[in-house]
Amino acid sequence: MKPVSLWFMLVCLVISGPLARAGTVRVAVSSNFADTLRDLAGPFEQQTGHRVQITPGSTGKHYAQISNGAPFDVFLAADVRRPALLEAAGFGVPGSRFTYALGQLVLWSPEAGKVDAKGNILRRGEFSRLAMANPKLAPYGRAAREVLESCGVWDRLQAKIVRGENIAQTFQFIRSKNAQLGFIARSQLLRKGKVPGGSWWNIPRTRYRPIEQQALQLSDTPAAQAFMRFLKSPLALKVIKDNGYGLP
Repeated sequence: MKPVSLWFMLVCLVISGPLARAGTVRVAVSSNFADTLRDLAGPFEQQTGHRVQITPGSTGKHYAQISNGAPFDVFLAADVRRPALLEAAGFGVPGSRFTYALGQLVLWSPEAGKVDAKGNILRRGEFSRLAMANPKLAPYGRAAREVLESCGVWDRLQAKIVRGENIAQTFQFIRSKNAQLGFIARSQLLRKGKVPGGSWWNIPRTRYRPIEQQALQLSDTPAAQAFMRFLKSPLALKVIKDNGYGLP
């Protein structure tokens, strides 16, 4: 057997070094941002060698899980309040919290001409089911309630409202026609510029409090550190914007 050359050993060390240091970042992500995170995961993994493990769900549910010790490395919430509470309670890396996207709400129906450009259908009530995320769990649900209250129809429409645990489930209610229309994230409607058809109302932001989505680093691993840096990069910001979000 020929002795292994020093040059060959150095090459192996150079190649294997980054792989040996590579880790996994476990991300608890709000349902509205899950597809965008999947778009971000590929470039991040290629650049860093780290892997991304994605767990989508409602912000309220993730908050409860993290408060009870769920082993996540990064929390991508759909609001400011829960990340701030976790950071104050010592569950996050101090100073790591920042806004990564601004969510926008739309009223959408798969049926062409069903939803008018000013949302007057809400006052007319010409539908049997209206879908929205649970306001107690999901910031997009909270925003939907504020829109209905601003239109003066919150109490009147209670019998027609079906609530999803999160915005992804709400979207499925509408797409499967279990509800004729409903409140979804603009990112779901305009993902990568592809509109699924139907009709919608781009709800003015004056109708609801800003949906400021914040990230919090929960563990201080190299993979988590790298992911938080990547989320602020020009490439990541472009992907976020292309998926229908406003930028901070």
